[in-house]
This record gives sequence, C-alpha cells and structure tokens, in this order.
Amino acid sequence: MKLCCLSNNPSKPCLVLTFKGVTLMLDCGLDLTQLVNFLPLPLVTGWKWNKLPDWILAAEKFGKQGEELSHELKECSGRVFVNGVMELAPPEMLMVDLSQVDVILISNSASMLALPFITQYTGFRGEIFCTDPTLQIGKLYMRELVTYIERVPRTKSCSRWKKADILKNLPLPLREAVNPTSWRKCYTLQDIDACMSRVQVMGFNEKKSVFGSLTVTCCSSGYSLGSCNWIIHSEYEKICYISATSTLTTHPKPIDQAPLRNSNVVILSSLTQTPLTNPDSMIGEFCVNAAVTIKNGGNVLVPCYPSGVTYDLFECLSGHLDSCGLSTVPLYFISPISDSTLAYSNIFAEWLSTSKQSKVYLPEPPFPHAELLSLGRLKQFTNIHDVQNDFKCPCVVFTGHPSLRIGDVIHFIELWGKSSANTIIFTEPDFPYLDALGPFQPLQMRVCYCPIDTSLSFSQANKLLKDIRPQHLVVPESYLTPPTSVTQRPDLVINADLSPMSYKQGDVITLPVKRKFECIEIDPKLAATLEPIEVKPGSAITMVNATLVVRDNKYVLQPLNPEDKLAKPFKPRTYIYGTINCKTFVDLLAKQGISDVKLEETEEKAIIELPNDDILIQVENGSTHIMCGGDESVRVKIRDALLQCLQKL
Repeated sequence: MKLCCLSNNPSKPCLVLTFKGVTLMLDCGLDLTQLVNFLPLPLVTGWKWNKLPDWILAAEKFGKQGEELSHELKECSGRVFVNGVMELAPPEMLMVDLSQVDVILISNSASMLALPFITQYTGFRGEIFCTDPTLQIGKLYMRELVTYIERVPRTKSCSRWKKADILKNLPLPLREAVNPTSWRKCYTLQDIDACMSRVQVMGFNEKKSVFGSLTVTCCSSGYSLGSCNWIIHSEYEKICYISATSTLTTHPKPIDQAPLRNSNVVILSSLTQTPLTNPDSMIGEFCVNAAVTIKNGGNVLVPCYPSGVTYDLFECLSGHLDSCGLSTVPLYFISPISDSTLAYSNIFAEWLSTSKQSKVYLPEPPFPHAELLSLGRLKQFTNIHDVQNDFKCPCVVFTGHPSLRIGDVIHFIELWGKSSANTIIFTEPDFPYLDALGPFQPLQMRVCYCPIDTSLSFSQANKLLKDIRPQHLVVPESYLTPPTSVTQRPDLVINADLSPMSYKQGDVITLPVKRKFECIEIDPKLAATLEPIEVKPGSAITMVNATLVVRDNKYVLQPLNPEDKLAKPFKPRTYIYGTINCKTFVDLLAKQGISDVKLEETEEKAIIELPNDDILIQVENGSTHIMCGGDESVRVKIRDALLQCLQKL
C-alpha cells in the first residue's frame, strides 16, 4: 500500500492511494493562495492598475533580460506583482499517471476545484464519487471563479519571471511562489459542465464497490453541507481518510465517528489553518466590529465565499444587529451565483443539523436568511450593476473574492477605501490578509482580521484520534511541528504518542499494512461434498480438490470439471499441522538415544544444537530449518521425533 502526495497545501489536499491493485485519488484541491501574486482584475477600467509603473529594478538586476521582464512585473505600493493572465496552482500532475487512477473521492466542495484540470486535460478515465451537496455547491464555486476571471479578460501571458534564476532574485513575497512553472490558466464553463457530468453522487453510509476489490463509504464530517470522511475497506483491511472535519455545532449534519473506529490506517488532512483562534470568539468579534462601524455611520465589507461559514455569518450578524437596535441596516450579498447558493441551502434539508432539519417539518425555512430575504433585510444580487437602484448606506456587503484579486470586492475597496469610517473584515483563513491588501495600500478604511475556521483544531484532532484508535496514522509533515510564529506551543501539533508517519508534496510513502488474508467463496455444490474434521473446539478443517475461479477480483472455489483433462483430482494423503513444542521435541530425541542436546529459546525463535552430530535446528514462527550432515540414521531419528510433535489429518 502506497500513498503519494500531490499538493503543497495540506488544507487543499490531493493524495493518491494505491491498494489491492486499485488507485484512488483522495480530493483534488486547488491552492488559490497564489492569486495574491497577481494584480487585481478590476471591473472598472482606467483605475490605478492601468497606470502602474514597470518594476524599475528589473533592468538593473537582469540587464537586457530585465527589460523584457519589466513588462511582466508591475510595482505597486512598494511591492511587485505579475501583470498578466490570472493563473491557478493545480496539484502536481506529473508524478502520477492520471490515466491509471481508477476513482476520485471528494470530501467537500472546497476540495474539488481542481477537478476539471484532471478530467478535461489529462487521460483520466475513472469514476468520481461525492455527495449531492458537494457536487452542486462545488459546481457553484467553480462557476463563480470562472465568471470572475473571464469577465475581465487579460490576454498577456507572463512566463519569463518563472525562470529559476530570475525567481530566486525577485522581491518577497513573489520570490516564494510555489512551483510557478506548473501554474495553469483557468478552465472554462464548458469544462465545468463536462467534468460535473462524470460525477456520481452518494449518500452517507452508502457503499460503492470498486472493481470488486474495495468498498468505499462516506460518512458525515460535520464541516459543511454534504462534507464527508471516506472509509476504504477490503474484507480484512480498513483505511479512513479524514479531511475537513468539525466537531462544532453549526449548520451541517454532525460528524459521524462510529465508522472511523478501529481502522488499520487513518490518513489525516485539512486541520484548522488558524490554530491560535477560536471560531466562536471570532464570530463574536466579527459581529461587534460590524455593529460598531455601522453605529459610527460607516459601511462594512466582508470578502467571502458564496457558501459555508457565510450562512452562519448571515444568521449571527442579523441577530446581533437586532440586539443593537440596528435591524434596519441592509445586508447585501453579491455573487454571480448568489441566488443559487441561497436556494440550495434550503433545499438540502436532510444534510443539515437536527435543529435545522426540525424546522423543515414545521414548516419553516431552516436558515434565517430565507426570512431576511422575504423581509428585504438581506438582498442578493448577481453583479454590482443591479445594486445601483437599491443601495442604501450604511450597510454590510458580503461579496467575493477573499483573495481581493478578482470579483466585486475590488470595486467596493476602491469605493470605500479612502474613508476611515468604513471597515473591511476578513473571515476566510485561506489567504494572508496583509498580502491580499498589498496592491490597495495605502488604505484608510479599518482592517479587521477575524478568521473563522471550523475545521478540527489540534486538540480536537488528538481527542478524535484517541477515540477512534487507528493502528497507524499518516499526517502532513507540517502537523508535527508548531507553527513558526509560536514555536513554543507544543500543544499545536499532532500527538507524538500516536507515532504518526508524515508526508509532504512529492513524497511516496509505503503504509505499514500487509495483506495476510483473502476472502474466498465456496460453491454450494462443492460445499455439500466436504467433510470437515474438528481439530479443536470451534475449529474444523477439511481437504478440498477444486477449481479456483477469479472474476472481478472475487475468488470462488468451484467443483472440478470431470471433462477437463487437466483437472485431475489429487489422491488423498496425510497432512501434518501444528506447532512444535521444543521441550517435548528434546525429550523425544532423548528417547531416541540423542541426549547431548542444547536448547536456546527467545520470543521469536528457538535454536536446538546437537554438538556430537554437528546438527543445528532452528524453529521460527511458521518455519523450521534443520542443518545436518550425512548420517542418515540421525536424520531419521530427528524426523520421527518431529512427526510425533505434530498432528495429522
């Protein structure tokens, strides 16, 4: 069993597991943090991005090569950004022959954004499994991303800056760009539709057979709508893949821990990206900062994704504003797929927590934002042009993209950024907010960082692992050392008592699971002819002459075909079985007249030496080795003594 890691970001995982001749890909996350290296794509042309100077040090550092390079890099607010077609960082695709991948298992909607790169641009021919909410919401995430990039097209591709000798001499943070030569232009809406048509949906605890070798099952992870953990098992082995899991009480169905227990291997990924913060306190801080800004006559801008925690922010913020006497303040939700994502949140009732499910049977909408929409407090728009006729300040605007490089958020930063009365609140942990704000500096509006990550913290992960008790644990390498900012916090790691194995991008590790048994069925006609003999209470054995048929990775013993000339039945014979008791064996040798015997026993093996006859006997678990000379009489005595130690059938 081997595991290969294709992703550089453990929160956007992509792993390939090979087991029993089957190759499975576990998630295919897209690392969008590299977007911060590019200049924003503003909707309104003619803003300062078109007037930025080329990087003035390019010619000085790189000579003639620098003159061409300077057109690719622009200097803005003391930093250097790429001025070209927006590119994305998919998983490493050259390490594995993707045409040999049999199945892709998707655990949540945020971990499938690289899927079109694999299905449409490689030789992948396998199957894809995920839950229905993961499929629908993941598709919306992709459509929003593509819409943001395509509506402000750039035609110039930039590649000179990616050369290794140039990249290492660029200023930070561009110098730390991860493997930029593998970045790709974004896929298209047509790619998304073709990709999604290949996905098969599953329900929680539903079983799917993979070529008869393995069975895959998904169970709720409690992180988002339809998010799941995967159980991969054969007849005698069990592997669990735990990704983006939450034990907190939010809107999704709670985590189901029972199927994760007593596994041979647990593969862990996607723990919290903000180990120093608590989601509950961050939501409280978010609400307080928003309310204070509104009271002072300012506006609040929230860069966000169109699903997930955003649903909870609508609920918590509207309640807090009510308690502050600010119930007339409008909330605006602007996204190309805002109408669809709000509708899906109410449709997928069976994937919600028990408290929200119960509302559906009253009947009431499971989320408060349905009522907020009907009352006009929450207003959703697909683009900023529709907002103009129905826009009132002060207000709270939820819009994308959290990277601040694409989407309508760029327009609102331009609109509100020059006033200190306004506030931008970062809630998504995927992007370093100071890097995201880089091209907008100097910025007058207040900046608040309230990252809300409901994934497992390290203490929660250690508690979960203690409860499910896997035999072996595999985790990203970064989970074994504290974050660089708090190296003195040994509690912010996976417990070393579990002796975890680690992986990082480019690693291929062998998992310590050895197959010892295979399940074989016996044809009923053959079973009727067998005559088992009880060898000990509860255990019986019998001799079988049969044909072994292997089809679809299933093994069946069938009766011999009498017309098959090659299938001649074996003559009955005596079978020897049992375990050698070394002390009994020595006593039997003494009765045979061999008294000069030395016996040394350890936990793993026993060594019996006959110095007068120059004979050495080594008894191990499952094997016995006899090294002796040519005295046939002594050989016969040893043989007879051994046979007396064993049982016959």
